[in-house]
Amino acid sequence: MSELDVAIIGTGPAGLIAAERLAEAGHSVAIYERMASPARKFLLAGRGGLNLTHSEPLDALLDRYGEARPWLEPAIHAFPPQALRDWADGLGAESFIGSSGRIFPRAMKASPLLRAWLARLDGLGVQLRPGRLWTGWGENGALRFTVRDGGEEIVSPRATLLALGGASWPRLGSDGSWVELLAEKGAVIAPLRPANAGFSVDWSPLMRERFAGQPLKRIALSFAGQRVLGEAMIDADGIEGGAIYALSGPLREALARDGEATLMTDLRPDLSAAELAIRLAKRRPGETMSNHLRKAAGLSPVAAAVLREVTNGSLPAEPNALAELIKAAPVRLTGMAAITRAISTAGGIPAEEIDRDFMLKRLPGVFVAGEMLDWEAPTGGYLLQACFATGVAAAGGIGKFLGDARHARA
Repeated sequence: MSELDVAIIGTGPAGLIAAERLAEAGHSVAIYERMASPARKFLLAGRGGLNLTHSEPLDALLDRYGEARPWLEPAIHAFPPQALRDWADGLGAESFIGSSGRIFPRAMKASPLLRAWLARLDGLGVQLRPGRLWTGWGENGALRFTVRDGGEEIVSPRATLLALGGASWPRLGSDGSWVELLAEKGAVIAPLRPANAGFSVDWSPLMRERFAGQPLKRIALSFAGQRVLGEAMIDADGIEGGAIYALSGPLREALARDGEATLMTDLRPDLSAAELAIRLAKRRPGETMSNHLRKAAGLSPVAAAVLREVTNGSLPAEPNALAELIKAAPVRLTGMAAITRAISTAGGIPAEEIDRDFMLKRLPGVFVAGEMLDWEAPTGGYLLQACFATGVAAAGGIGKFLGDARHARA
């Protein structure tokens, strides 16, 4: 291979968008991927609609990144949701805003966009080299890869971008094996932990058998001062879904600290406790509690089952007490799904380990982007938005680094 400006390891959105930006700037770029085909997790995300980003005001969107907002903000400001939409539109994947404010391509899947994207990269001269597992650095800082069909490949680029993802869905390529390789170089790495994952609940056998797979719609969940409107799904092991994922960070920390966490569930967030009590006071003689909850409180069978679970089957008959329970049903969580079943990963390379250009301070010329970095956000477009934005930012940093290197040689 002729002299290579940039080696990018990982073919998720952070790596691919960085490759595009760098190739457009005239740099020679090769992308290395351990799997036989690129962007496997990106394609899986597309099966659910490929939620690219979100249309809410930028300040609100930035708040979704919590403690990581201060250092992610410049990257997202430089490549905000509208820039991501414009980019997707330019690939023929015209985007639209859904009723929830989320932004999707009209095809509602990733494969057409990815095909157009890979064709663009090929046209820019980007080399895609799949079936190559990165195993670290060799002599003189060369990158070492084990080739799937046997042998080893050694590459000495002028700059490297690591975009290897976290450790969720390892069968798709991101298994967190990079942690050990960077730790050997002295990098400080926050432990990888599951994010946007379900939680365990000790449901009764009846709950597991009858209601696993059924949704709790239009509910509100509260924990640690945060309240989230949305939906959740009962499964045999516990509970998951968008509203749960939005609270997964504080719930995870509480479980690590206390061994359990109590999630307050409002099954009728559109009604006050007083309004519910008035409705519940009109129970007809002989009416079963199931019918009463359905007719007076508008609860689905699965919502009523949750109430029975949290009271061990002893629902209060008094209207005010029953209304208060509907507004704050305490669901006890006993554990969190394994990282291999999580949608995304928390932990990774802290902000203190990189400079403003996303270069590792301990490894000049080595940049990082995407989910390898220590940030987390709920589902809803925030994950892809930050991956794209940090990929663009790292590409800018690499361009600056290569320009500085050229100047130094001159």
